[in-house]
Amino acid sequence: MTSPNVPFIWYELMTTDADAAATFYGAVLGWTIHPPEPGSLVHYRHITRSDGGGQGGVIELTPEMQAEGAHPAWVPYLHVADIDAAVAAITAEGGRQLMPRTEIPEGSFAMVTDPQGTPFYLMKPNPPAERPDAISDVFSAEKSGHVRWNELPSTDPEASKAFYAKHFGMSFTRSMPMGEMGNYEFMDHGAVTLGAIMRKNPQQPAMWTMYFGVPDIEKAAAAITAEGGKMLWGPHEVPGGECSGIAMDPQGALFGVVGPKGG
Repeated sequence: MTSPNVPFIWYELMTTDADAAATFYGAVLGWTIHPPEPGSLVHYRHITRSDGGGQGGVIELTPEMQAEGAHPAWVPYLHVADIDAAVAAITAEGGRQLMPRTEIPEGSFAMVTDPQGTPFYLMKPNPPAERPDAISDVFSAEKSGHVRWNELPSTDPEASKAFYAKHFGMSFTRSMPMGEMGNYEFMDHGAVTLGAIMRKNPQQPAMWTMYFGVPDIEKAAAAITAEGGKMLWGPHEVPGGECSGIAMDPQGALFGVVGPKGG
């Protein structure tokens, strides 16, 4: 991949049961989660959307990973030009490095947290030899099957805004008052709205929440419940006329859905 249009270039599901996750997300989002690549040391699985594009990956957590604190969750990958420089800058500001720099054919990556403790990956991708100008399309503000919104609950929204602006070129020029919950701070990258930062309540985990686009929010909510997941909030109408909701998959990973009401 070349330099992306937006910083979010990949999304990964960490789960305790990859086969069950494949069934669940296939029913809810129409994705195909493929078997592990032959010889994959971590049994990594790739996600393909119904349009044939890649949407991310799935890693099954080992007992050792869980003993070290890993739990089912969706985690984003953010593009950087230099892994080592980015890790050094982030840790200098109070972030932590959770995984060392790792080299794979697709590029290099490392896992860090921001200063408020939210984990994410840094990645410098290598473009495929046959497609040197390839650009990630896992984020789309409008399309079903893609991530349409990235939401960050933060213990210190002002500090988070400064951090992501400095390191990933995000801007925050618009906000929506939410009463006692504070402001919903919209997060842009150039002309693209990526999502928002909001104040975290004590019950929320320090994790990014990714909202996946669906063609019919009511059918998606019904499928989530039918397949053993839970709707934790919504679906409720959001500005613009569509609806969104937050759910938990059967293994405990949180995610959002967003899309129109069924006809």
